[in-house]
Amino acid sequence: MSNTSKPATKSGGHVRAKRAPSSMRFGEPSKAALLRRAKAALDEMTVEEDAAITAAARTDPDAQPNLAAKRGRPRSEQPKVAILLRLDPDIVESFKKSGSGWQTRMNAALRKAADLD
Repeated sequence: MSNTSKPATKSGGHVRAKRAPSSMRFGEPSKAALLRRAKAALDEMTVEEDAAITAAARTDPDAQPNLAAKRGRPRSEQPKVAILLRLDPDIVESFKKSGSGWQTRMNAALRKAADLD
């Protein structure tokens, strides 16, 4: 008797095939397949081809970066300083209970206590 395992069978000895995910049923490649294909194409690209594509993109008026669009939060005139501060747990819990923005409210309370407002 061999120790090779047999495929799982249903009644009647037929092996049931797994169904492909719905994204692959009608010839649509999966995201992983598309990524592999893109990486393979990038690996096959020569330095000259890359330079030609980059030069063409730089001269294309529709492909220019939007330098006016800023991402993220606007910079403050008075940026915050990140520090490690050890506080009593009940103080932190009290501010957290008040909901979102608790760190801003804690900052305001410290400003008031320091007579900075």
